[in-house]
Amino acid sequence: MTGPDGPEVVGQDGVGIPDALQRLWTPHRLAYVQGSKKPDEGCPFCRLPEKSDEDALILARGKTVYAVLNLYPYNPGHLMAVPYRHVADYTDLTAEETVEVAEFTQHAMRVIREVSSAHGFNIGMNQGVIAGAGIAAHLHQHVVPRWGGDANFMPVIGHTKVLPQLLGETRQLLAGAW
Repeated sequence: MTGPDGPEVVGQDGVGIPDALQRLWTPHRLAYVQGSKKPDEGCPFCRLPEKSDEDALILARGKTVYAVLNLYPYNPGHLMAVPYRHVADYTDLTAEETVEVAEFTQHAMRVIREVSSAHGFNIGMNQGVIAGAGIAAHLHQHVVPRWGGDANFMPVIGHTKVLPQLLGETRQLLAGAW
């Protein structure tokens, strides 16, 4: 809980041996971990373009591709270039889709550098469940901005990512600069 003087630290008696660790409680993530906030049936990447840009976190729409913020970002500004067409494999993209995915990726890098001075990027796509694709049936290219020191103990040891900006604010900045 945050008060006028910053985060409130609440002591609690209980069982266990005290240690020097502080805990960052993120109960809002439990719904994601347990799967209760998983999308409805069907492909979320096919459903997103039917919503408003703000509701879907869409930054820009092209002829064959759109750019959308990742709902579970690694870093602020983590977005994806997604073809409208439901296609799983990179080799099945049309020439026009391939070019537009590349153009959206380049443009995303320029926009993110402009609004947040990213030091670098991780760019790529996971092809197939075995390669780590969360939504393997619909191809999507990740653009993850990186800054020096952005990977600290939280994700490495605590398996928690601390994000300093709400998705709606990130969308507003990036969409405005797009």
